Amino acid sequence: MKFSKQLAALMCAILLGGGSSAVADDFWVGAKVGTLGIGVEGAWRPIPWLDLRLGANAYDYEESGSQAGINYDATLSLSTYYGTANLLFPASPFRISVGAFSNGNEIPMVSDPGTSYDIGGVSYSAAEVGTLRSNTTFDSLSPYLGAGFDFSLFNKVGMTLDFGVLWQGDPQVTLTSDGTLANNPTFQSQLEIERSELEDDFDALKAYPVVSLGFNFRF
Repeated sequence: MKFSKQLAALMCAILLGGGSSAVADDFWVGAKVGTLGIGVEGAWRPIPWLDLRLGANAYDYEESGSQAGINYDATLSLSTYYGTANLLFPASPFRISVGAFSNGNEIPMVSDPGTSYDIGGVSYSAAEVGTLRSNTTFDSLSPYLGAGFDFSLFNKVGMTLDFGVLWQGDPQVTLTSDGTLANNPTFQSQLEIERSELEDDFDALKAYPVVSLGFNFRF
């Protein structure tokens, strides 16, 4: 699990903001968990049919498996900050959310030790390849569109459900090798083929599904 200093700072800012008498009657703060990790969120409703929300999410998922025919130890490292505007419907918990995310999601990977590797359709020894290291990143600013439901009890404590899509854009993949052929032009051409295959593997993540459950309380 990864919680950055910025995440803690945002939580403090949300709590301090909620203490302001000017917004106290319309300010909610809470925590949530979902496909973007664990997060905090603050919401302010300036008018009855609209609220504005700021939040942050972070988490690390560790995974081992095959990508483009090579076994890697991988981490889905989630880190996002966001703001959304939410259209509320009278006498209904339903809302529509539109927003933007500062997107730090990435997938660093390190190859597992092996006796040989298939790089771009060509077999190489472990010494020739060495250790493969890859990192996949996405657009640093990503739009979000979703829907959600807000439920409250006595207008003091509440629960939120969110469903949406974060458009991260095309994955940008790096791939390096530190073996004896690391600087060989022919090997580098094969490594570029392998890198392109990784981009194809991660292409499905450009539209990242967002599902979360949150709990909050009102100041």
